[in-house]
Amino acid sequence: MSAPALSVEDRYHYNVIRRAIDLIDDAEAPLSLDELSSALGMSPYHFQKTFSQWAGVSPKRYQQYLTLGHAKTLLAQSHTMLDVAGATGLSGTGRLHDLFVRWEAMTPGEFARRGAGVTIAYGYVDTPFGDALAMATQVGLCALAFTSETTRDATYAELTDRWPQAQFVEDAVRCRALVESALGGGRTPLHVIGAPFQIKVWEALLSIPDGTVTTYGDVAAAIGSPGAVRAVGTAVGRNPIGLLIPCHRVLRKSGALGGYHWGLPVKRAILAYESARHDTGHAGSR
Repeated sequence: MSAPALSVEDRYHYNVIRRAIDLIDDAEAPLSLDELSSALGMSPYHFQKTFSQWAGVSPKRYQQYLTLGHAKTLLAQSHTMLDVAGATGLSGTGRLHDLFVRWEAMTPGEFARRGAGVTIAYGYVDTPFGDALAMATQVGLCALAFTSETTRDATYAELTDRWPQAQFVEDAVRCRALVESALGGGRTPLHVIGAPFQIKVWEALLSIPDGTVTTYGDVAAAIGSPGAVRAVGTAVGRNPIGLLIPCHRVLRKSGALGGYHWGLPVKRAILAYESARHDTGHAGSR
């Protein structure tokens, strides 16, 4: 149930992958290595090397993971009812992410104060899925949002609006260290700020195993609210910590991807990446 063990690549690599994904999406049939590399203005060797270093598989094989049919197959093969019986209380810490990530939620009183008295550091960091805005309280990482499908300004405005009474200070060094630790497999504290129902949903997301997916209905059932599928979807969309709290692993019952707060292209890239790494044994020890 952990985040994938990733190395933080230069933003250039993800931009290459993102452009390749656009080309793959627009094509009526699978594209060859020569076709993709030529369209991107790269030699076949350089493109293959860059792509394979990022994804762990060849461009040809990666295309298989991007299809809607693969999402449906993944759902049929791997989704199970979530088991959160051993999850910790709303404001506790626990053995989540196999002890690599420590989870702590703000108390209802702290949430009601909308961040008053809290200092939040922020900084932009490179991730394997593009530019991201990271934020952290004194406790730990409280936000990780991808900016490639929006803008830095829009992402910053949306995140700061969640805690209007907090004080924000730029500290890219600290934020980068927390993100790199998390992506590299280190023990990283998370400090989430949300309403009790949202916290419950986000806690359930942490129980979705790496390389698998589940549905909004299963998440609703797992938290004891089977009739609250729509509310669960809203809470999933409000998840403030991308990738580490894996909201990208939740699909519609039909196998359709559903939405993603930071853009469906990012969600598809993450799911395909995780599937490729999982199937080829590169998902890491977690």
